[in-house]
Amino acid sequence: MKPVAGWLRLRYETCGDDPPALGAGSTKNERARESMDVFVQQLINGLTLGSIYGLIAIGYTMVFGIIGMVNFAHGDVFMVSCFIALITFLLLTVWLGVSSIALAFLVVLVVAMALTALWGWAIERVAYRPLRGSFRLAPLISAIGVSIFLSNFVQVVQGARNKPTPPMLSGGITLFERDGYAVFLAWKQVLIMAVTAVLLTGFWYLVQRTPFGRAQRACEQDRKMAALLGIDVDRTISLTFVLGAALAAVAGVLYLMYYGVVSFSDGFVPGVKAFTAAVLGGIGSLPGAVLGGLIIGLIETFWSAYFSIEYKDVAAFSILAIVLIFMPSGILGRPEVEKV
Repeated sequence: MKPVAGWLRLRYETCGDDPPALGAGSTKNERARESMDVFVQQLINGLTLGSIYGLIAIGYTMVFGIIGMVNFAHGDVFMVSCFIALITFLLLTVWLGVSSIALAFLVVLVVAMALTALWGWAIERVAYRPLRGSFRLAPLISAIGVSIFLSNFVQVVQGARNKPTPPMLSGGITLFERDGYAVFLAWKQVLIMAVTAVLLTGFWYLVQRTPFGRAQRACEQDRKMAALLGIDVDRTISLTFVLGAALAAVAGVLYLMYYGVVSFSDGFVPGVKAFTAAVLGGIGSLPGAVLGGLIIGLIETFWSAYFSIEYKDVAAFSILAIVLIFMPSGILGRPEVEKV
């Protein structure tokens, strides 16, 4: 497997050597088959990357839907969860000698979700709740401050070098192979897409069909009226931050499993990309967050494969601008109704 340079050391799972160049003697049918092979491989890679974006974007859209504030520290919470997962995995496998990768992965996931959720709760209590009734820019400034604090804290504690990890999950299946080029579907790619689908379904059910979800939607419409009706607004907002942080932890574990390396600076860019995905899909919509993540992931991988990799971010943000021109609320977003 050969990594392709780019954002977050993006590693396209191709299994084997690079595809052979299209020579002058290739027939039209051969070129079409080779082009289709590359297309299918990049489709798999794009869906995998987009699933990670989508999981992070759900945290953005849940917080924004309730308090109308963008939690710009969410990307760095994701980065912290990666380091928690890395440390836990090394403790289990190196120090405690756990040989079962499945057991180690499950323990890492639970520990990362618990500790990252605790971080999310602490951040909401310390940085956001005291400023909830302040002017609108105060929580935004606080969020940026928390983001800088988390990034520098991890840099001081863990150092500035990239931190690699042993493979958590390897292997996969070769879908088809022609002329030495194999279209490969890794088990970790299957796991990432499956986990994203399950969590999206679960959180959609939580918001739409449970008392806590009804409390969330009530706080989204009118927090003062929700409080008058007996809803604990502070508890609802705190639990929303906790759930968003837990989702970021799942994304962090899957990211670490997929790429095998993490750095203290890996919170800003994916955070911005995930926020872009949430806006593109319609911020406030859980399916829209995942849809936006998949679109951003597909744009990046296809642009990197067929055009210049240096301009893949330009392509993603250009698509966002075009969509918002014609659909200001995003693809699945609802137009905001101003209360009178």
